[in-house]
Amino acid sequence: MPQPNDDTVLVFGPFNADGIAELERRFAVRKLQKRDLTELPEAERGAIRAVAVAGHIPNDAIDALPRLEIIAHFGVGYDGVDAAYAASKGIAVTNTPDVLTEEVADTTLGLLLMTVRELGQAEAHARAGHWEAKGPYPLTRFSLRGKTVGIMGLGRIGLAIARRLEAFGLTIAYHNRSRRSDVSYTYHDTLAGLAKAVDILIVAAPGGASTDKAVNADVLKALGSDGIFINIGRGSTVDEPALIAALKDGTIARAGLDVFADEPRIPAELLALPNAVVLPHVASASRDTRRAMGDLVADNLSAWFVGEPLPTPVPESVKAGLTHAKVS
Repeated sequence: MPQPNDDTVLVFGPFNADGIAELERRFAVRKLQKRDLTELPEAERGAIRAVAVAGHIPNDAIDALPRLEIIAHFGVGYDGVDAAYAASKGIAVTNTPDVLTEEVADTTLGLLLMTVRELGQAEAHARAGHWEAKGPYPLTRFSLRGKTVGIMGLGRIGLAIARRLEAFGLTIAYHNRSRRSDVSYTYHDTLAGLAKAVDILIVAAPGGASTDKAVNADVLKALGSDGIFINIGRGSTVDEPALIAALKDGTIARAGLDVFADEPRIPAELLALPNAVVLPHVASASRDTRRAMGDLVADNLSAWFVGEPLPTPVPESVKAGLTHAKVS
């Protein structure tokens, strides 16, 4: 096997196939099948300057690569990378914002319609022959008409969702760490306050310590027995046992979920609930979007290797001044 050189990119664990192809077009690539370094001999580790990863890379793996300079993350949410720790070691981190925004927003509206209008169950009713044998699918309890929607996380994706909801004629409110000056939507300074004020709560917030289990039993109680909950952000933002309990006992009416606390494992209790719609984290999972994400990973690495400004460094890297490599 060829030894890594200064332009080698280490792909840390499973990665998008089109993304791999683009990396291989531009760089020498060393692929690891699992998210650990057991496949990479000690002698090769010292040559690695760049890592591409989709998901989690532990700090001990970062420590084990003494020349590491950049971690290019495939995905807009980068909570699987300790960017502050990387910055403390002089290692830049990038992510892939913007290129997946519209796709995720589209999927959110699809998931919302599936949840509110029970479209998955209606299709199953038709496919099973029940329409002919038993009659029409029952009228759904809920409609989008006249509803108020609250968005937790009014960033790029949250705004794209809001634009689509406005086209549906819905009223929008939101909760962020701080009020935005560029929107007219009603702002709530607490998540519980937002939940109480709306019919539908959509989470589009990133993961991490600041949002961990933010949607808890109190927030779900505030959403209420006619409330509908949608999560396309991160599973970690929700207290999953509290959500299961709320769906079981009628604290809220329905939930549509694309993300979960321990992916790809979904609790059996949640799968068994007729008032929960579950998707396998597919919000950005079109080939076009994933190809664009892979290209942006490669663009960041290309810029780094020639000392140009990184297209999409994460805030922790910007704060640390890790926006381009110093090329001698």
